[in-house]
Amino acid sequence: MILVTGGTGLVGSHLLLRLVNDNIEVRALYRTNEKLEQVKKIFGYYSPNAKKLFKKINWVKGDILDIPSLELAFREVTHVYHCAAYISFNPSDFKLLERINREGTANVVNMCIALGVKKLCHVSTIGTIGKPNSNDKATEETEWSRQHANPYAITKHLAEMEVWRGAQEQLQIVIVNPGVILGPGFWENGSGTFFKTASKGYPFYPPGGSGFITIADVTRSMVELMNSKITGERFILVAKNLSYKEILSQITSTMGKKAPKKELKIWQLQLGKFGDQIRNIVTGKARTITNSTIYGLLHTTEFDNSKISKALEFEFQPLDETIKFSAKLFTEEHS
Repeated sequence: MILVTGGTGLVGSHLLLRLVNDNIEVRALYRTNEKLEQVKKIFGYYSPNAKKLFKKINWVKGDILDIPSLELAFREVTHVYHCAAYISFNPSDFKLLERINREGTANVVNMCIALGVKKLCHVSTIGTIGKPNSNDKATEETEWSRQHANPYAITKHLAEMEVWRGAQEQLQIVIVNPGVILGPGFWENGSGTFFKTASKGYPFYPPGGSGFITIADVTRSMVELMNSKITGERFILVAKNLSYKEILSQITSTMGKKAPKKELKIWQLQLGKFGDQIRNIVTGKARTITNSTIYGLLHTTEFDNSKISKALEFEFQPLDETIKFSAKLFTEEHS
């Protein structure tokens, strides 16, 4: 039996679809019925038999912070994909981020060790990969620093430390560090915000850039790593390094919108941060523009994907088809 935590998120839901399509016996954690409806919607994007595929999953209501529910979920489990995480870049959420991302991961690792799970695949983030001082590409070995890191990346780094602790206790582990994941259905966070922004036809773009990858490549690499003899390693998952101007231009093109032409200046981002702080005070809505956010928007880090390419002879998919597919779905759902 395979267990997937975070089965109702972008990575988890697409991973579940891949596993059930391969007739793998799988169990998944969920917290609310509303989250389950999201998974059904994702399945429906790809298959006319979405309901049938959904019913193949053994769903367990629970939480990675709730030990009794984890004990139930881990029964007869041999392999675990740990996709669950809390995503926020708001400094005020740091304690919650640390509790879910670090403590929750510690709980998963402890259960794996206690119950003799054969292998754990942990989904981290590109934000825990260090930034090189030169123009070289960042690799899995580039030293990481908290400086300029956002709260989410800091707590995901702490989560990785829990996974490495498990490795020291003889648990077989692999860690994946995906770049910005392109895929449909989650329009309020991650790459979904690129589609949301592109649909509004804004003329501005941030000057920085990052690494991008399709959701299909993320889940395929996870499954291949889990099925391999590789253990005690982490892998950057990036198909292509792009500037934010390039990715927004590709998305706007598929949506029939004008590509952004004006580069955002530092003073404009600082003004946006001030407005975001006022909005947070007046409405209580979470902050989205912070010093670490601005740093990320201003700077470009390129990532080296050669490690996984060599380890699995892995060939990444072009981004174009996933961008078109996701843009089409976004347009249909917001027309």
